Amino acid sequence: MEVNRIRALRGPNLWSRHTAIEAIVRCEPHERAIRHGDALELRLRKLLPEVALVRPAGDAESVPLARWLERLALALQARAGCQVSFSRTSAAPEEGIYQIAVECTEEKVGKLAFERAQQLIAAALAGESVDADAAVAELREIDEDVRLGPSTGSIVNAALARGVPYRRLTEGSLVQFGWGVKQRRIWAAEVDSTGAVAESIAQDKDLTKRLLAAAGVPVPRGRPVKDLEDGWAAAQALGLPVVVKPRDGNQGKGVTVNIVDREHFDAAYRAADEIGEVMVEQFLPGHDFRLLVVGDKLVAAARRDPPYVVGDGVHTVRELVDKVNADPRRGDGHATSLTRIRLDDIAMARLKLQELTVDSVPPTGQRVVLRNNANLSTGGTATDVTDDVHPQVAARAVSAARMVGLEICGVDVVCESVGVPLEQQRGGVVEVNAAPGLRMHLAPSFGKPRPVGDAIIERLYPAGQDGRIPVVAVTGTNGKTTVTRLIAHLFSAAGLKVGMTNTDGVWVDGHQIDSGDCSGPKSARNVLAHPDTEAAVLETARGGILREGLGFDRCQVGVVTNIGAGDHLGLNYITTVEDLAVLKRVIVQNVAPTGFAVLNAADPITLAMASACPGGVILFAVDGHLPALVAHRAQGGRSVFVEGGDIVAVEGSARARLPLREVPLTRAGAISFQVENTLAAVAAAWGCGLHFDAVRSGLASFVNDTQNAPGRFNVMDYRGATVIADYGHNPDAMRALVAAVEAMSAKRRSVVISAAGDRRDEDIREQTQILGAAFDSVLLYQDAAQRGRADGEVIALLREGLKGAPRTREVEEIRGEFVAIDRALAALAPGDLCLVLVDQVDEALAHLHQRIAEAGAVSSS
Repeated sequence: MEVNRIRALRGPNLWSRHTAIEAIVRCEPHERAIRHGDALELRLRKLLPEVALVRPAGDAESVPLARWLERLALALQARAGCQVSFSRTSAAPEEGIYQIAVECTEEKVGKLAFERAQQLIAAALAGESVDADAAVAELREIDEDVRLGPSTGSIVNAALARGVPYRRLTEGSLVQFGWGVKQRRIWAAEVDSTGAVAESIAQDKDLTKRLLAAAGVPVPRGRPVKDLEDGWAAAQALGLPVVVKPRDGNQGKGVTVNIVDREHFDAAYRAADEIGEVMVEQFLPGHDFRLLVVGDKLVAAARRDPPYVVGDGVHTVRELVDKVNADPRRGDGHATSLTRIRLDDIAMARLKLQELTVDSVPPTGQRVVLRNNANLSTGGTATDVTDDVHPQVAARAVSAARMVGLEICGVDVVCESVGVPLEQQRGGVVEVNAAPGLRMHLAPSFGKPRPVGDAIIERLYPAGQDGRIPVVAVTGTNGKTTVTRLIAHLFSAAGLKVGMTNTDGVWVDGHQIDSGDCSGPKSARNVLAHPDTEAAVLETARGGILREGLGFDRCQVGVVTNIGAGDHLGLNYITTVEDLAVLKRVIVQNVAPTGFAVLNAADPITLAMASACPGGVILFAVDGHLPALVAHRAQGGRSVFVEGGDIVAVEGSARARLPLREVPLTRAGAISFQVENTLAAVAAAWGCGLHFDAVRSGLASFVNDTQNAPGRFNVMDYRGATVIADYGHNPDAMRALVAAVEAMSAKRRSVVISAAGDRRDEDIREQTQILGAAFDSVLLYQDAAQRGRADGEVIALLREGLKGAPRTREVEEIRGEFVAIDRALAALAPGDLCLVLVDQVDEALAHLHQRIAEAGAVSSS
């Protein structure tokens, strides 16, 4: 078995809405028929018993080894604790080739699971043993390392529950919620509206105390110290016990509390000094509480207890710690709900105060405290006390957060009880924390979990908001770039700043920020991340969906212009028009429930996608009497069509009209394929809720020139002849172009054509078969890039297509696109028409403009 390609599908894709790892696998003949009960199957099941029985599909009596690879890769992840459930194997048209898709929650984990599954199969084939447990442990370790931690994960989960889209910007905890102008960002439990000044204040413990005291918030006395002796002097002045901590610190690092003697003080000072300048503070008796403030509300509170073990009269302190650390909830970092207890110098000093060592055997029931500070990051535990907090204590916590300027704030309070105002007991606020850890509230050791992630998302996006902007995805065989540009223009006419991607580049608010073919998911994500984008119109090509899936989780409107033959068929196992339809249907399947699929009712394959849409459907077609359109209207569905020279939009008894003569793109309705493109754009605008007045204005101002729609039926005048430049490159496009050209008067018609080498032979031939019947002369040229074809091979196929053409009288072959254009222009006379099918769009259009300008200069002189 050979795995030829592995790639990550990061968005909704051909297989599912889940992120997944896709692989292409070649199986040898003897690997294509693994029967139930075979020795190989028994060895595989022994290696990983969790794998469910792999049953043959349909009437088959066996399964290919590729299916076992799929199931093992899924089972390894599931056993490692990943929340995965989907996998699939599909036979490719080529004998012995299989496509495998396996869901993953983390790309690194998914790819490694594939590698380890291959190793398990190789071992089974060789009759060798392999440690599956070690593979699972490795996957679990990587998963814990790369997945979102509890704090960030809780906020992301809350966002998903509210329908707020998110994107992880780094492998760490930096996450973007929402799109475009509605985006917000967090870094763990810190939001983008938190200022650097507020964060700096929170890290400076002495400055924080002074500000809180000025606001009337009770705080302990204390000061920064210069060195060990100055610190001991401060401790004696304050009166033992004291607290020693870094002036600039977080997560409880270097903090020691309840210090009662010099030896303990010296150890505490060394721990704090490793982090930075040291502070000595008055020790407040009582418990350590963490109060979580979000905005102007207290949303959760927990009592934090220092790490401890309970003696049993049998085991040593070290052994008791090992037993506690064996709890699966305890880990080394912040990925788990609890942290392992450390036996460091601070723990040793604390044991000494209790007249114990790590080798002591405490009697049954004795509580052995291993640290005085109660941070979870040092092994402590948490008990939820949210319902016990006195309103005045909550108010003091909110005042502390507001005084420092933190949107999300962990306020540390030491007191006997949070049920009593701090002023009535010897309590106070000892710290405030930016980016506080949330796990003590999400999964307390004791008490009720609190949905603090929900509170943070509510702060970012109040009720009724989901961070989304209008997103229109456009796909199809022909017309998608023009439709994309026209929809974007309609949004602009409505006053919105539009982000647009297509095969020519990326634009935001009219400014081009990238060039080249940008119809894939990377460009889509860039537009959705741009802070100026108020609406996004995204051309969505087949290649991007195959490579990586969609660049968004769902769209408001998904447009499918048509599905035709000849557009990349034969590539990536997309061999039929039906295969292509299944692929392009992905955007329809990922329309929002409140959104619309815009489908071409004149194309049966596109029309069939309607049943896959989770939202509504808007049908469009030139002919309003099509049975599908009539039935859809009868059921109250939205439809857009042409009637009496007008574009008509109908829903129930309501209808709006727009004369085609006001739409320059269609040349008063004479160019049928541009009429279809206009109908699709009108339907998309309607699906996004644009006012019809803005649509009317936008259609009237959209000029199909080389600036607005380069290479999309650009009509130019050259010495009294008509020159049309177009990027059409498949048989369906040729038919549409022929229909448009035949509607235009001309004395003599010529065409300049080449073809892309990555099309099928029959598709290349068919292009000139169609053109040969409509043009008096044909000039063939060879593309700059042959895309895998031998020199002259494409032109030979084009010439074969011209054999027997009933109309074409002249055929010429030329090497070089610009030479071919010049030859065609030189042969034109006033009243002629020449269709130039460009390859290098920008360069060819620039060349045409130059020749037209030169001709104008000559005639004027």
